[in-house]
Amino acid sequence: MARLSGLILTLLLIVGATGLLSAPAIAIDTMESSALERGEQIFNSNCAACHMGGGNVIRANRTLKISDLNDHVEAYSSSPLEALEHEIEDGLNAMPSYADKLSEEEIMAVATYVEQRAEFGWSRR
Repeated sequence: MARLSGLILTLLLIVGATGLLSAPAIAIDTMESSALERGEQIFNSNCAACHMGGGNVIRANRTLKISDLNDHVEAYSSSPLEALEHEIEDGLNAMPSYADKLSEEEIMAVATYVEQRAEFGWSRR
């Protein structure tokens, strides 16, 4: 029994040392990165004409900067990310609805991208 326990411990140490135990974390980071890249592509194709650099060419006070987003998120009883998703889906004022143009996954990707960029001040990466 002690020999079997030693063998199992040795195998666990080898697997841990090779990084196989941390593979899911790497996969999650890769998935998040690809989702952000997809969100950026969708944003550039659909939103950047009015919201380049986090601004707003139609209503200057409705930017995608974190302070403006926080001011308007209070109108929703959900998280900031869900509020962004609702705005993208439903549109508001001059912004059209994207519910019939983008899939739910694409809307989530764009919302995640906008939230991430807003948190970093829309600065270049």
